[in-house]
Amino acid sequence: MKAAIITIGDEILIGQITDTNSGFIAKALDKIGIGVTQMLTVSDEREHILNALRSLQNKVDVVIITGGLGPTKDDITKKTLCDYLNDTLVLNQEVLTHVKKLIKQALNRNASQMNEEQALVPSRSTVLFNTVGTAPGMWMQKEDTVFISLPGVPYEMRDIITNQVVPRLVDKYERPYIIHKTIMTYGLGESIVAERIEDWEDNLPSFIRLAYLPSPGRVRLRLTARGTDEKALQDRIATEITTLTQLIGDIIVGYNEDDSLEVVVGRMLTEQQKTIAVAESCTGGKIAQMLTATAGASAYFKGGVVTYSVASKVKVLGIEEDFITKNNVVSAAVAEAMAVRAQVIFGTDYALATTGNAGPSKEEGAAEVGTVFIGFATPKGVYSEEFKLRQPREKVIGRAANKALDKIYKEILKN
Repeated sequence: MKAAIITIGDEILIGQITDTNSGFIAKALDKIGIGVTQMLTVSDEREHILNALRSLQNKVDVVIITGGLGPTKDDITKKTLCDYLNDTLVLNQEVLTHVKKLIKQALNRNASQMNEEQALVPSRSTVLFNTVGTAPGMWMQKEDTVFISLPGVPYEMRDIITNQVVPRLVDKYERPYIIHKTIMTYGLGESIVAERIEDWEDNLPSFIRLAYLPSPGRVRLRLTARGTDEKALQDRIATEITTLTQLIGDIIVGYNEDDSLEVVVGRMLTEQQKTIAVAESCTGGKIAQMLTATAGASAYFKGGVVTYSVASKVKVLGIEEDFITKNNVVSAAVAEAMAVRAQVIFGTDYALATTGNAGPSKEEGAAEVGTVFIGFATPKGVYSEEFKLRQPREKVIGRAANKALDKIYKEILKN
């Protein structure tokens, strides 16, 4: 079963906002066995919308459209859908009552004529009631394709997708099972991982696909199985993961999409009742941000500082300026001193520190671009490692942060 997603809005096409709706819709459809084959973004112009609808007619089972349903004159989706479906707009009394009530409660005024026009819907559509906004969703069909139009406001779209669209699709269609399993790996690049598992990948059954999802310092491996027997798919996926673990178990840190390295590190620290702090220079707070992105991080993350200059390393961390001058600010000695001072200041079991030159040119300390020293303070002592990371700047920072977490993960694992 196939679906397509159309987002409408010039604000997306000019980069003013980011389309997050398509990702949410695609995940929701995938969970019920409906695969998305296309995502399109079109401008707020009648002919562009019509062309998109025509291009998908009878080629997919479902088209979900977001955007263009507001009260202003540039919101033309409903009228354009009527043109395409040879339909007319009619007033839906239930929606009108809701619009008036919502405007009165939220703004303490009566609904304007423009607000009331939100209650106009194609006469042959099924209204998908919007409990958190004024623009209703609409379910329509032409020949073999269902067209579902939803408001573009993300929280309104999510509410209608979750509570109305998904249940209706489940009732209407027989769908295959789609099972995803994600394996999180750290420390090796995509090509090296691919070389290690090449024979295994070549022998995967036809109903299982492998996708590589790389980012700096980490590679997610996503297995996707499709079929009609859910238990058989689950069993075969489990078998393949067991084999995969035998091949690359040394770089696997988790078996779920949410098992990012920072989440796993946090989980391990919580289980061991240990704590961590950071002192960052070249990574600019990236490690702290990663560690604190998980709810409950205060149980193990006790604090961090971004000491970007020599002066801040002296004043905030209390490292002697002569020591920094003698050893060079980008050095193993300074990275270790930063880690130890963070460990002492915050009173933690572990501490991470970074100092380096992320680029794009030589800066303080005259270290080569991409040179990063990471210091690790542990209950057993302090040490550091040097890394030569490739540009651009954003990748140097990302890789350095991931290297730091990968190394501290392995350190915690020893206990």
